[in-house]
Amino acid sequence: MAFEGLTERLSKVFKGLKSKGKLSEKDVREVMREVKNALLEADVNFKTAKEFAAAVSERAIGADVMQSLTPAQQVIDIVREELTVLMGTEEAKLRFSSKPPTVIMMCGLQGAGKTTHAAKLAKHLRTLSRRPLIAACDVYRPAAIEQLKTVGEQAGAKVYDEGQGDPVAIAANAVKFAKDGGYDVLIIDTAGRLHIDETLMNELKRIVDAVPPDEILLTVDSMTGQDAVNVAKAFDEALPLTGVVLTKLDGDSRGGAALSVRAVTGKPIKFAGIGEKLDDLEVFHPERMASRILGMGDVLSLIDKAKMSFDDEAAIGAAKSLMDNKFDMNDLLVQFAQIEKMGSLKSIVSMLPGVAGKISDDDIDEKKLPRTKAIILSMTKRERERPQIIDAKRKRRIAAGSGVGVPEVNQLLKQYDMMKDMMRKMGKMNTKKKARFLSGLGVQ
Repeated sequence: MAFEGLTERLSKVFKGLKSKGKLSEKDVREVMREVKNALLEADVNFKTAKEFAAAVSERAIGADVMQSLTPAQQVIDIVREELTVLMGTEEAKLRFSSKPPTVIMMCGLQGAGKTTHAAKLAKHLRTLSRRPLIAACDVYRPAAIEQLKTVGEQAGAKVYDEGQGDPVAIAANAVKFAKDGGYDVLIIDTAGRLHIDETLMNELKRIVDAVPPDEILLTVDSMTGQDAVNVAKAFDEALPLTGVVLTKLDGDSRGGAALSVRAVTGKPIKFAGIGEKLDDLEVFHPERMASRILGMGDVLSLIDKAKMSFDDEAAIGAAKSLMDNKFDMNDLLVQFAQIEKMGSLKSIVSMLPGVAGKISDDDIDEKKLPRTKAIILSMTKRERERPQIIDAKRKRRIAAGSGVGVPEVNQLLKQYDMMKDMMRKMGKMNTKKKARFLSGLGVQ
């Protein structure tokens, strides 16, 4: 998970800090030396790490903190606030043109995930009731256009292409096509290179002059650490960037790019890619990310993700079954499908307060949910409605049909029985309480 190493290191630093009743100036300086080293290990730009440590030290040595009853907590709060400032203070929203289409140009090095994130962005825009069009202007990389068409179709967005033509002309023609077709956002997927070169930059500049874009977003691979910051700096010097999309934040990234890129370029991080699925794109909230880095979780992003992923009718149906004590395996299957829409278990766990840094990737079995779904799908309609009829013979058949062992079937049935017992107790609510619960879900 992103920032895992940094979160773990900072947790150890602050644990020692909390054991002290009062703090001296020496204590603060020693802690900040450890924090600076943790940031450098996370591949944060040296100048950025040094200035960050100095800013926190200056605030933490103030009289209000030193004389506080909880100085350690005050120092941690200052670190969280300064991390937030480092990453941009507040959410940087996309700028939409008053005269559609809004043109968003995606640029970056080859392998940073630019094409995939063009489709992810299109899917995100569709959730905002926008009608995006993607222009295929990467005409050099083999199969790039076909890749874009595939992910574009998966995202529910049309792809405009003219084959292996002139990228500048294709971009200009795509703007006209978007206007004529009623598309209110045009996303231009430009060509990447293995490294920054003059030919690439000149082509991008010509596209900017021909269109011009309302947003120029640089896709940066967070796995590359300090190199990502150097790439961002080089692109920023050549193009009028308006923001950054950090990709692969779900991987084994040390966090340096997220903490350095804005400080070095002055350009805000607008989105973060947190997984391989097209739904795995988050609006970047600096304050929430700072909380994640410090192991405080990110409940607000988890709620946002749930709101976007969950089907209201399915949730209300499950709630009614729960209240009427009729919750069966079919309802459980629906709930698993809802959870799956939220993305990887790693991304969900990373948002839970107190969990980050304490659970490693080895503790999370991403295949558990699909296996559990397979067990339920291997049951007959009657077995799903009445799990209590599942005997030893049926268990062996279900296990064979789902490719798991009988113990896993037993484990699922045991978990289901525990849920039923809990719901039986909830089902004893009086009528008024039930009505209040369901009205909170929007059920009339």
